Amino acid sequence: MGETPLTIWEHAQLQGYSRRDFIKFCGWIAAATGIQSTGVAQVVKSLDTKPRLPVVWFHFQECTCCSESFIRSSHPIVSDIVLDKISLDYTETLQAAAGKQAEEALQATMKKYKGEYLMLVEGSVPTAEGGIYCCIGGRTALDIVKEAAGGAKAIIAWGSCASNGCIQAARPNPTGATPIHKIITDKPVINVPGCPPIAEVMAGTIVHLLAFDRIPQLDGLGRPKAFYSRRVHDTCYRRPNYDAGLFVESFDDENARRGYCLYKVGCRGPVTYNSCGVIRWNNGVSYPIQSGHGCIGCSEANFWDNGPFYQHLASFPGFGIETTADKVGVVLGVATAAGIAVHAVSTNIRKRKLIQQEIRDSEPSGDSKKGGA
Repeated sequence: MGETPLTIWEHAQLQGYSRRDFIKFCGWIAAATGIQSTGVAQVVKSLDTKPRLPVVWFHFQECTCCSESFIRSSHPIVSDIVLDKISLDYTETLQAAAGKQAEEALQATMKKYKGEYLMLVEGSVPTAEGGIYCCIGGRTALDIVKEAAGGAKAIIAWGSCASNGCIQAARPNPTGATPIHKIITDKPVINVPGCPPIAEVMAGTIVHLLAFDRIPQLDGLGRPKAFYSRRVHDTCYRRPNYDAGLFVESFDDENARRGYCLYKVGCRGPVTYNSCGVIRWNNGVSYPIQSGHGCIGCSEANFWDNGPFYQHLASFPGFGIETTADKVGVVLGVATAAGIAVHAVSTNIRKRKLIQQEIRDSEPSGDSKKGGA
């Protein structure tokens, strides 16, 4: 009989983490995943008692930025425990084995844990000319994906390359780059787009699978709602400037130095769903918009072909004042002027009434006048 796999908590102990550190991590990852406070106990119990998930992690047409993002999570347990201890059954970027040994490790995991392992994929899969544009060990990525998906419990498509094709699938797409969900249709596929996705989003998705033994709630594009249910625009700290019609006209103008809205210089925040403005990057320090660059919409399908990055969209669906940036400034300017005028008139009327009341109060009564005569 083989040894019983260690749990996440047992691995954490071996790495020198205290029980307090572990509980704090469970609360942190539950909050990041959008799990209610009542569900934190379930997360603790699962990571405390369940053996780790066997994982195979593939790389195809991509730049490895998803792995780079994951290992730089702001929480040490993500890289020390979650990544190291669930992903090294097979991961072409981080494993020590290479060549024949690596392929043997992959085959052993898929055979031993058939129907139980988690399949993670970075990169799109070329399908043109039989998939010859991406081969590993003499086999096409297309063959490898189909074989591994056959015994997988679930599949996570890391990043925009695996989720929607990204730049490889941009026009004219010479290699026939294809996202995973269009190749594998008989298994649950969780899309975690972004170029790259945020490390905590990646960790939260895995922990949800481990804690609840089911995929998280997904939106219409197969993305976890906990992280992709709100537009970047809705949580942007520059949103008040948008509402006030205050826009950067060019990256070197005075408005840029004042931190005004970047919509007119191409920001795709109003049409991009992601949690960049909430979780942010580098231990919550910043994200592209905070660093002065507009959102390029990297978590949305076909973002590379959706027009020049530095020209604002002609219009976008919304509500209330959200029509176009040009109209917003004009409409709000008129509305503001009208509001000032109404306020001034109402203030003058109120003051006039107060003055008239004071005059009446200061006048002697009728009886007093008669008596004085």
